[in-house]
Amino acid sequence: MPPAIEISSLVKKFGNITALKGVSFHIDEGEFFALLGPNGAGKTTLIRILTTLIKATSGQAMIMGIDVGREPGEVRKMIGVVLQAMTTDLDLTGMENMDIYARFYNMTQKERNNRINQLLELVGLRERANELVATYSGGMRRRLEIARGLVHKPSILILDEPTIGLDPQSRHVVWEILQRFRSEDKLTILLTTHYMEEAETLCNRVAIIDYGKIVAIDTVDQLKRQIPQKDIVELSISGIEAGRALDETKVLPFVHTAVTTDNMIRVSVDNGAESIPELMDTLKKIGAKVTSVTIKQQTLEDVFIHFTGRPIREEEVKKVSFLIGAGIPQKLGR
Repeated sequence: MPPAIEISSLVKKFGNITALKGVSFHIDEGEFFALLGPNGAGKTTLIRILTTLIKATSGQAMIMGIDVGREPGEVRKMIGVVLQAMTTDLDLTGMENMDIYARFYNMTQKERNNRINQLLELVGLRERANELVATYSGGMRRRLEIARGLVHKPSILILDEPTIGLDPQSRHVVWEILQRFRSEDKLTILLTTHYMEEAETLCNRVAIIDYGKIVAIDTVDQLKRQIPQKDIVELSISGIEAGRALDETKVLPFVHTAVTTDNMIRVSVDNGAESIPELMDTLKKIGAKVTSVTIKQQTLEDVFIHFTGRPIREEEVKKVSFLIGAGIPQKLGR
C-alpha cells in the first residue's frame, strides 16, 4: 500500500523567496506525525499545499496515492482540516455549523444527523449542540472544529496548530479527543505545533523543518539518541543582561551548547553536577545573580535546539488572519 502522504522534492517559491527547498518525507497510514519548526520555517506553506490551497512550484505531493496538484477535488474528499484560525460561524449553533459542512460533501440528511450526533457526543458538545457558537469557550470551539473536520469520515486529518491559544486544561482535552479518534477510526494525522510536549505526547514520528528544509526526522526516542548524552543545566539569572551572560558561558571548555531565553541560560554539559559550581562562579564574576539552578533530562525541546540552534519561544505562537495567514511571506501580503 502507498503511504498516506508522500512528499517528493517539494519546492515552493513566492517571488524571490523560497519557502520550501526540496522537502521529501512520507507518512504511513494510521500514523500520528508531527511537523515542527519556528515561524517562517515552511510548515504552513507545506500544509497549504497538502490542503490544495496553493500549488507547489515543483516536486510532488501525494495523498492516498492521488496527486494533490493534479486532482485537488479528489484529495479534498479524503482529508479533514483544522487550521490555525477558528472558522466556525459564531452566529450559528454547533449543529448548524456541522450540518452546513456536511452538506458540502453531499451527505444525505440521515447520514448527516447520525454522523453529527455521534461526533458531538464524542467531543463532549452534544448538550450544547443547539446553542450559538458565540456562547462557546475557545476550547469548545476547537473541539467543534475537530468534529467538523471529521464529519465526512476522511482518511487523513491535517491539524495546523490545533491548540494554539488554549489553556493547558483545554489543550489536554483536545489531546484525549485526537487520541480517541485515531484509535477508533484508524486515522492518519498530520500535526504542526509549537508545543513540544504536544508532539512528544501524541506522535509516532517527528520531522523538524528549518529554513524550508527537513533537518531531522525520526521517532522522538531516536531523535534524542542522535544528541550526545549530555546534561541540560538551566540557570535563572538577574543583575545583568542574559546576552552578556550567554557570551561568557558558551566559551567555557566544558559547555557544548548554550542558549538564552528571557532571563534563563540553558547549557549542555557532560556532567551537570560537576559543572554547576564553575558555571555559577563564571556568572558571579560578571555581576550576575543566579536565582535558581536545575538539571534536566533531554526533551524534544533539546532535540529542536540541537538541530535548529534555537528554542521555540511561546511568543512566536500567534494567531493569523483567516484570509492571509501564515505561509505567505510578509512582502507578499502578510
